[in-house]
Amino acid sequence: MKEGIHPNYREVVFLDLSNDFSFKTRSTIQTKETIKWQDGNEYPLVKIEVSSESHPFYTGTQKIMDTAGRVEKFRQKFGNRTGKTAAK
Repeated sequence: MKEGIHPNYREVVFLDLSNDFSFKTRSTIQTKETIKWQDGNEYPLVKIEVSSESHPFYTGTQKIMDTAGRVEKFRQKFGNRTGKTAAK
């Protein structure tokens, strides 16, 4: 590898702010904050809003929308009107 052209690839701690879940992984992301990890070492900290621990898809709380039912309700209410006036 050429020197000086690659970002610093290092261990980083990501903290999910919605449920205080954190995990350590490797990343090139730049941050100014640090946190003391369970092993006693200090690592750069990245705060995130959603992780696999809080995302509805992964937690099983995702709501499935019935879009076909909504389209049918719309068609029943408004019929096949296109919004244009019929030519006489």
